[in-house]
Amino acid sequence: MPRDYYSVLGVDEDASEDEIKKAYRKKAMEYHPDRNPDDPEAEKKFKEASEAYDVLSDPEQRQRYDQFGHAGLGQDGGGGRGGRGRGRGFHDVEDIFDAFSDIFGGARGAGRGRGQSGRSDRGRGQPGSDLRVSLPLTLREIAEGTEKNLKLQKYLECEDCDGTGAEGGMGGQNFSMCPKCDGTGEIRQVSRSVFGQMVNVQPCPRCEGDGRTIENLCDTCGGEGRVQGEESISINVPPGVMEGNYLTLAEAGNAGLRGGPAGDLRIEIKEEPHEHFERDGLDIYYDLHLSFPEAALGTEVDVPTLQGQARLEVDPGVRAGKILRMRNRGLPDLEGSGQGDQMIRVHVWTPQELTTEERELLNQLRGHENFQPHPSEEESEKSFFRRVSDVFS
Repeated sequence: MPRDYYSVLGVDEDASEDEIKKAYRKKAMEYHPDRNPDDPEAEKKFKEASEAYDVLSDPEQRQRYDQFGHAGLGQDGGGGRGGRGRGRGFHDVEDIFDAFSDIFGGARGAGRGRGQSGRSDRGRGQPGSDLRVSLPLTLREIAEGTEKNLKLQKYLECEDCDGTGAEGGMGGQNFSMCPKCDGTGEIRQVSRSVFGQMVNVQPCPRCEGDGRTIENLCDTCGGEGRVQGEESISINVPPGVMEGNYLTLAEAGNAGLRGGPAGDLRIEIKEEPHEHFERDGLDIYYDLHLSFPEAALGTEVDVPTLQGQARLEVDPGVRAGKILRMRNRGLPDLEGSGQGDQMIRVHVWTPQELTTEERELLNQLRGHENFQPHPSEEESEKSFFRRVSDVFS
């Protein structure tokens, strides 16, 4: 005589679907043949638990069983769900797979009853694509950090159906469990090899991995759960970014299909050319043009910096090509570990046209010793080694 299915699973007759599911998993884990090789009694109890679960997890089969007992299930006894009992394909393997995934950290199947898909009520859907945009910034904005408002042309979640693709949205009655995958959103194929059972899991082709089918599609989005539109967002750009850096905003890209997660928004930094400065890492370079008297006598000049005008003292006798350094006037490090400098490249301007008076003054200076070229000792050494190098090259 067949055993009572509730007793087989060790649950009360008013047990919920979740309680039945958990009880079955416990029994299946305990008596699974892989854990109990060469134990006929364990194999028998495993089959009993699978048969009991197959009936009690199906509302129609359970109702007939509650009213008529085993006689209400027909000739196949435990052949619930249209005769999938003893010869029900891979149903038992499916639930064992879920049970093991719960134990070893798999999120799918955790705490879900029969006919649910292990996801939120919004459905699985398909992920949206990432969105890439360019953001031009001035050097001052890079130095100080800035807040920018962007207008994006993208796929947005359909408001009329809450992104579900179904008429009436989340509150409607237009969803039904996918009959092909029983709401799991997945199709599993089991094959046997010398290494044991191999389970191949693929998205269900009928519901496209959603686990549900839609009876009436949303008129606004045509069942996609998303529409094309414009969205304005505000982003904070930290100081110290560089050309080619990316700022990534998670799930701010294109909306997914039928409740799927949105893609990411990837913002590529573009650096605009500056009127005065050239960037080299954290340092910036500025070209300072001096007259010959200023270079010879020394001077004080106002030079532009990223922080505003600053006074620079130029020593007498500065030469063209000299690099002067203004510390901490460059760009901040993105990680906050320091700041670059502003480098001043000195250029001595030579006039192209002279008046008669200017020409006479320069002619008077031409013969003075201090106005004759006098290479420094270091330059002389370089010149000597350069001549030696030329001889042997």
